[in-house]
Amino acid sequence: GCIVDGKLYPFGDIARTENCFRCSCSRDTIDCCSLFHTPIGYDKENCKIVFNKKTCNYDVVQKSDPSKECFIYSRV
Repeated sequence: GCIVDGKLYPFGDIARTENCFRCSCSRDTIDCCSLFHTPIGYDKENCKIVFNKKTCNYDVVQKSDPSKECFIYSRV
Protein backbone atom coordinates (compact mmCIF):
# COMPACT_ATOMS: atom_id res chain seq x y z
CA GLY A 1 0.00 0.00 0.00
CA CYS A 2 0.88 3.69 0.23
CA ILE A 3 1.34 5.93 3.23
CA VAL A 4 -0.36 9.34 3.06
CA ASP A 5 -0.02 11.67 6.05
CA GLY A 6 1.06 8.73 8.22
CA LYS A 7 -1.87 6.47 7.32
CA LEU A 8 -1.55 3.30 5.23
CA TYR A 9 -3.93 2.99 2.25
CA PRO A 10 -4.27 -0.04 -0.07
CA PHE A 11 -3.07 0.00 -3.68
CA GLY A 12 -5.56 1.50 -6.11
CA ASP A 13 -7.71 4.61 -6.08
CA ILE A 14 -8.29 6.43 -2.81
CA ALA A 15 -11.50 8.47 -3.05
CA ARG A 16 -10.72 10.67 -0.04
CA THR A 17 -7.89 10.73 2.48
CA GLU A 18 -8.33 12.05 6.01
CA ASN A 19 -6.86 15.38 4.85
CA CYS A 20 -9.15 15.75 1.83
CA PHE A 21 -7.03 14.49 -1.07
CA ARG A 22 -7.91 12.04 -3.84
CA CYS A 23 -5.02 9.70 -4.63
CA SER A 24 -3.97 6.90 -6.92
CA CYS A 25 -1.62 4.44 -5.25
CA SER A 26 0.54 1.91 -7.14
CA ARG A 27 3.64 -0.11 -6.31
CA ASP A 28 5.86 2.57 -7.91
CA THR A 29 4.12 5.90 -7.30
CA ILE A 30 1.39 7.77 -5.51
CA ASP A 31 -0.34 10.74 -7.14
CA CYS A 32 -2.68 12.99 -5.16
CA CYS A 33 -4.77 16.09 -5.82
CA SER A 34 -6.82 18.19 -3.44
CA LEU A 35 -10.59 17.96 -3.20
CA PHE A 36 -10.92 21.63 -2.24
CA HIS A 37 -10.40 25.07 -3.76
CA THR A 38 -8.93 28.00 -1.83
CA PRO A 39 -11.02 31.18 -1.64
CA ILE A 40 -9.15 34.26 -2.90
CA GLY A 41 -11.95 36.73 -3.60
CA TYR A 42 -13.82 37.70 -0.45
CA ASP A 43 -14.01 40.58 2.05
CA LYS A 44 -10.65 40.02 3.76
CA GLU A 45 -11.19 42.88 6.20
CA ASN A 46 -14.39 41.49 7.71
CA CYS A 47 -14.16 37.78 6.94
CA LYS A 48 -11.81 34.86 7.61
CA ILE A 49 -11.18 31.43 6.09
CA VAL A 50 -11.84 28.26 8.12
CA PHE A 51 -11.14 24.76 6.76
CA ASN A 52 -14.05 22.34 7.16
CA LYS A 53 -12.69 18.76 7.21
CA LYS A 54 -16.21 17.30 7.15
CA THR A 55 -17.02 18.86 3.75
CA CYS A 56 -13.40 19.08 2.51
CA ASN A 57 -13.87 22.74 1.75
CA TYR A 58 -13.00 26.18 3.03
CA ASP A 59 -15.76 28.18 4.69
CA VAL A 60 -15.51 31.96 4.68
CA VAL A 61 -17.19 33.42 7.75
CA GLN A 62 -17.55 36.81 9.39
CA LYS A 63 -14.81 37.61 11.89
CA SER A 64 -17.34 39.24 14.23
CA ASP A 65 -19.83 36.34 14.00
CA PRO A 66 -18.39 33.03 12.69
CA SER A 67 -21.89 31.56 12.46
CA LYS A 68 -22.54 33.83 9.44
CA GLU A 69 -20.99 33.07 6.06
CA CYS A 70 -19.43 35.63 3.75
CA PHE A 71 -19.85 35.86 -0.02
CA ILE A 72 -16.98 34.33 -2.02
CA TYR A 73 -16.16 35.92 -5.38
CA SER A 74 -13.55 33.43 -6.59
CA ARG A 75 -11.54 30.32 -5.67
CA VAL A 76 -8.34 28.69 -6.96
